[in-house]
Amino acid sequence: MKEIPVTDIHPLKIGQAEDREAGTGCTVLLCEEGMRAGVDVRGGGPASRETTLLDPLMSAKIVHALVLSGGSAFGLAAGDGVMRCLEERGVGFDVGVTKVPLVVQSSLFDLTVGDSKVRPDAAMGYEAARLALDAPNYRDGNYGAGCGATVGKYAGMDWCMKTGIGSYAVQVGRVQVGAIAVVNAMGDVYDWRQGRQIAGMLTEDKKAFRRTADYLMEAMNIVENKFVGNTTLCAVVTNALFSKAQLTKIAGMAHDGYARSISPVHTTVDGDSVYAISVGREEGDLDAVGTLAGMVTSEAITRAVTSAESAYGFPSASELGFC
Repeated sequence: MKEIPVTDIHPLKIGQAEDREAGTGCTVLLCEEGMRAGVDVRGGGPASRETTLLDPLMSAKIVHALVLSGGSAFGLAAGDGVMRCLEERGVGFDVGVTKVPLVVQSSLFDLTVGDSKVRPDAAMGYEAARLALDAPNYRDGNYGAGCGATVGKYAGMDWCMKTGIGSYAVQVGRVQVGAIAVVNAMGDVYDWRQGRQIAGMLTEDKKAFRRTADYLMEAMNIVENKFVGNTTLCAVVTNALFSKAQLTKIAGMAHDGYARSISPVHTTVDGDSVYAISVGREEGDLDAVGTLAGMVTSEAITRAVTSAESAYGFPSASELGFC
């Protein structure tokens, strides 16, 4: 097994666009000839578009793009721009009079970061898709959908930390498996190999951590109308050939990576979702790839923390010396 850049998994193309001042952005993963995909949504507050297409019972065999964005439900507008860009390039399902690109999307909540009135829109989605096609620009850190990502928000934004988008990929023989994760959880993040907390809810002096799970379990008070302002999004990508049903299983196994790295996770106030995408035709064992999916997801979550820079008044793990 060797580590590779996630951008080495071809023919996947990735483009990112963001508004650094407003603190929001989007990341577009696309494949012009189409890609097989599955999804597993375990958070209670998702904001999504066309995810029903990935149900194994639905007739669509492929999709052409996956969009990860900020902006909460407002950010779903970015998908319109991705569709327009792909239609202009002749990418999509041929319906005679035009080609209809099949675009799925999930958005995270970053409206309390930067300017709440600026969200990913069709223009930003178009630009991210154009970059994916013409000048792929994927980077870990405060880019794309990770521009406004934060974690550790149970006690409010005053005690949270800046995170971002992260990636990790490996190759075993000819099979490649990678993950891109945008970490915007209510809870805390742990180094899955060491069990050490690396991001989350800070103490009042912002020199150490508080454990979100402890606060939840000690109070046990019913909280009505919890703030649904969180979500960790992940795209697992492989060049191995799998069906939608098999990819749905891989997405489910990748959630093990969430459980190892984030606590609490899959809450009613998180929209935690994992997409699994197949862009190649290599032979790979389902259980082996699913196990690798969990591992690369955990590593991508760690990278989303360690690559982030402090911004918008929120400190990063690197600034505080936690990584």
